[in-house]
Amino acid sequence: MQPVSASQTTEPSVVPVREGYDLWSRIYDEEDNPLLVLETDQVRRLLGNVRGLRVADIGCGTGRHAVAAAEAGATVIGVDFSPGMLSKAAKKPGAAAVRFVHHDLAIGLPFASKTFDRVTCCLVLDHIVDLDGLLREMARICREDGFAVISVMHPAMMLIGRQAEFADPASGRKVRPASPGHQIADYVMAITRAGFLVEHMSEHVVDAELTARSERAKKYIGWPLLLLMRLRHARAR
Repeated sequence: MQPVSASQTTEPSVVPVREGYDLWSRIYDEEDNPLLVLETDQVRRLLGNVRGLRVADIGCGTGRHAVAAAEAGATVIGVDFSPGMLSKAAKKPGAAAVRFVHHDLAIGLPFASKTFDRVTCCLVLDHIVDLDGLLREMARICREDGFAVISVMHPAMMLIGRQAEFADPASGRKVRPASPGHQIADYVMAITRAGFLVEHMSEHVVDAELTARSERAKKYIGWPLLLLMRLRHARAR
């Protein structure tokens, strides 16, 4: 594996998460993002059949998972605090079937307990300082017989100086929404304290199949890019 040299790129500007994603929303769905290419199919596979179920998509962004779940027959609520991302989500074909809620995940979730069969939180926990708080809220709103699916950029990417970032479409400068830099142990321990069990954990490496779909993936060949988990209530076992 050949790490990307820091000398090949300028240091990104670190900005508050909401500001970063409002700006990123302008190009989020159009840019070549190997993490999204890899993650989207993997999450939907792990989520399974959602027809007739209630799904909460926590940190829904531009609605890629929320709209797909609604199209698959679920009743879906998508939550995000970025007006830019929610605006893009609301304009997507099929978005009318999703209830989008503007809400800051740092102050809890505005839903009754045990009201969702599935809870997704995809490429969001990377940016959450209080992992315990959000995961406890996810456990609270998830039914006893339901499960949650979470995805994050693999923490190994930090070894080559990579976190979620993009190029500002106006200035070309690299922008990085602030991330605490969690390790796998941080996620697992917060999940356990929230009352969840890790039912599934997988680490997904950049391979030839992904590079055929994403030109940008070639610079990360051989590196783990995605960490994916499915969680169930510990007391349900």
